[in-house]
Amino acid sequence: MKLSGALLTAALLVPAPALAAQERPPQTPAQLARREAIRLDGEGRFTESRAIWQQLIDGAPDSGAKAAAQRRMAMSYGFQGDCPNAVRYHQMVIAYWKTRESAEPQNAFYQQGEMANETARVCIDAGDVNTAERMYRLGYELGNKEPAPRTHPKSLWDYRMAHALARIAARRGDKAEAERQVAAARRALDSDSAMADEQERFFPYLAGYVALYTGDLAGAERWLTRALAREDNRDDAFMHCLLAMTYERLGQAARARELFQKAYQLAEGGHNPPAAYGRRVAGEQVRGS
Repeated sequence: MKLSGALLTAALLVPAPALAAQERPPQTPAQLARREAIRLDGEGRFTESRAIWQQLIDGAPDSGAKAAAQRRMAMSYGFQGDCPNAVRYHQMVIAYWKTRESAEPQNAFYQQGEMANETARVCIDAGDVNTAERMYRLGYELGNKEPAPRTHPKSLWDYRMAHALARIAARRGDKAEAERQVAAARRALDSDSAMADEQERFFPYLAGYVALYTGDLAGAERWLTRALAREDNRDDAFMHCLLAMTYERLGQAARARELFQKAYQLAEGGHNPPAAYGRRVAGEQVRGS
């Protein structure tokens, strides 16, 4: 299916909030192609999905649309746990945002940091903690280049950096460093109530993640249960996977299986690191049961 420039741009737009059926505009061929590629990534049919993403990249009508498609391609590799290729495509997106520094400096530097963090998340979830650390540090550096008046405070990047370093230390088995970084994350939250309003939801899962990967299964169960008790976390596939892994290690196979199944279902239709992890890791468990 050959897509026109206008349709390619439409395919890359984030969908608007759900409308009543009679109010919804008809789906364009490009939007349908984008939805199909996301579905194929979720099913692990990467040759087919990437052919669509590549068509969107090659036929993009402008550099912004091309970068949006490159980001989707990066996440396609994230669904496969392919850190090097995710980094490669995310770096293309970062390069685009560098060209926007003069026109929209606050957003451009924030987006550069976001893209570095997004690919770091893919890498740590795939087990490549060294690359993850390198990209998280890059994200911190780029995000903090945002000029005044800043729309994203330094406290946000401090929190994200401590959050990342705690998880990385936990994956390396360094419990003391992980706990030190958890404390740093807590201090960052407590230093900025406005930032914490949006970011507090990610703290219980951090504490649970560190507990899980440093062998404190009782602590992991307690913190991850608390994380999922929050209304704003209840549809998070990644957090469901973490609690499922905790129950698996506790020998509670039935509870683990139930949570893996829910994580797999919650991840359906998503196209971000939590969805990629849910479809890949939970999917292995669901198919193996």
